Amino acid sequence: MKKNWLLIVGIIVIVLGFVAASALFTVYQTKQVIVMQFGDPKRVIKEPGIYAKIPFIQDVQEYEKRVLNLDPPVESMLLSDQKRLLVDAFARYRINEPLQFFRTVRTEPVARQRLSGIINASLREALGNTTLASLLSEERAEILDKIAENVNRQAQRFGIEIVDVRIRRADLPDETSQAVYARMKSEREREAAEFRAQGFEQAQRIKASADREATVIRAEAKREAEILRGQGEGARTSTLNAAFGQDADFFNFYRSMQAYDASLSDDSTFMVLSPDSEFFSFFDQIEPNATESAAPSE
Repeated sequence: MKKNWLLIVGIIVIVLGFVAASALFTVYQTKQVIVMQFGDPKRVIKEPGIYAKIPFIQDVQEYEKRVLNLDPPVESMLLSDQKRLLVDAFARYRINEPLQFFRTVRTEPVARQRLSGIINASLREALGNTTLASLLSEERAEILDKIAENVNRQAQRFGIEIVDVRIRRADLPDETSQAVYARMKSEREREAAEFRAQGFEQAQRIKASADREATVIRAEAKREAEILRGQGEGARTSTLNAAFGQDADFFNFYRSMQAYDASLSDDSTFMVLSPDSEFFSFFDQIEPNATESAAPSE
């Protein structure tokens, strides 16, 4: 009897432990749960702790409380300036209304699929009214804020709050990239040719101006040189005339000496003149006695 009683007590303890384990559950800080009864939500628990439920009748549905990441697939989108882009976007969201989330999408994979469609549609709508230059400028942040606002407005019906929507990459397709590169190259070559032409024109203008200034300077210098030369010749002539007027014989003698020096300066010079030529008139005037007296005595 005693053994049977202990067996019964042990069975009762095991059953009570199993029932207690089925009735109690833990809500962690990163989770939020919905207590379900035959598939019908009864209550929502967002605070962490240990809670009780009706065993074998009620169960719990857990959802994340933390911010979740979403990476929609890359989409090809056409901008307002007819440029096509491959847009790779991402979003961050959280489930702030688990009951509404359960009633609309139930599971996170379904929610991700629905959000991906909403984000791509919002991106396509916003970028369809945007040019590539605006997307690459400071207007990018304003465009993304509008996209996030639009996505958040649509996601609220799922009990989801959109924290942020950003474009990770926006690349041109390969064929478009080649066309854009070729257009950029031709544009730069055109600008380079234009700059070279402007530089050549400016160089020619500077060279012509410099040549003109050089010609004017040379002409002015030549004119001043001719004036100075004329003034010098006039002064020289006046000096010679004055000297000639004071002593005509000495003047004639001086000019003859200059002529002798200019004509007989080279040792290879030969002159054939008659003895009575005027060129040697001063040689005839040298007295023999003066020559003999000038010679040294032995």
